[in-house]
Amino acid sequence: MKKIAVIGSGTMGNGIAHVFAQNGFSVSLVDISEEALNKALATITKNLDRIMAKGNLTEEQKGQTLDRITTYTDMKQGVQEADLIVEAATENVDLKLKIFKDLDAFAKPEAILASNTSSISITKIASVTNRPDKVIGMHFMNPVPVMKLVEIIRGYSTSDEVTSQVMDMSLQLGKVPTECNDYPGFVANRILMPMINEAIYSLYEGVAGVEEIDTIMKLGMAHPMGPLQLADFIGLDVCLSILNVLHEGFGNPKYAPCPLLVNMVQAGHKGVKSGQGFYTWIPGSKELVVADRFKKKYFAQ
Repeated sequence: MKKIAVIGSGTMGNGIAHVFAQNGFSVSLVDISEEALNKALATITKNLDRIMAKGNLTEEQKGQTLDRITTYTDMKQGVQEADLIVEAATENVDLKLKIFKDLDAFAKPEAILASNTSSISITKIASVTNRPDKVIGMHFMNPVPVMKLVEIIRGYSTSDEVTSQVMDMSLQLGKVPTECNDYPGFVANRILMPMINEAIYSLYEGVAGVEEIDTIMKLGMAHPMGPLQLADFIGLDVCLSILNVLHEGFGNPKYAPCPLLVNMVQAGHKGVKSGQGFYTWIPGSKELVVADRFKKKYFAQ
């Protein structure tokens, strides 16, 4: 498999395209917006420059990587020759089902269809195609060029052969593929999201402030960033979506999203992407600044 198509050119999509291209694969990057595609190429270029500055990439290798990426606004044209298609669109069930119906119609019969979904059932996604044995989850971590893990999710009908091929390909990218079965949240988010939700509840109930909660988890549990900072980084809307999938999938109240999280998302405070979350995010600044409404040491809403 040498020809890859990536659907969606946002944070995850451009990261996935970057990693495949840097490792010698021909990549078709597909999005409905030419503006989004140009922005993605600019991001990839910036990230390659960062790697070059560390002495891990030459100018020639940078040019070769960018030359391997071709952009498309027409999905059919972008995927028709691909051996593997990785969908990295918004975490929305209806959207993903529509995309996979189209991919099944446009892609060659032997092509593998993968989703970068962080929580949506691979079995459900596969059910709208005529190739459920060739549908699999490839859950990359953000930022894709840096993070080693790829969570490989087998749908109910995913074949052993396809799983083996995708595991091998992930190794070619310098990643560490780890296989799991298709249940709500898989492994990463089934464990991570309840922790983030509990941190939000701790803030909501006035147990401690934003900085205190994150400091305790960073220094006490050796986490590189605290759960509230991480939630902002992931996107509070994404966290809410995953918790809703867990809550609906298991029917267990322990996965119910904290009302504070719901309110924040409804108010448009989604973390880094909106500039406001548990912290105030200033472009270009690495300083952690607690959002004004949470600056009281003990907050309750």
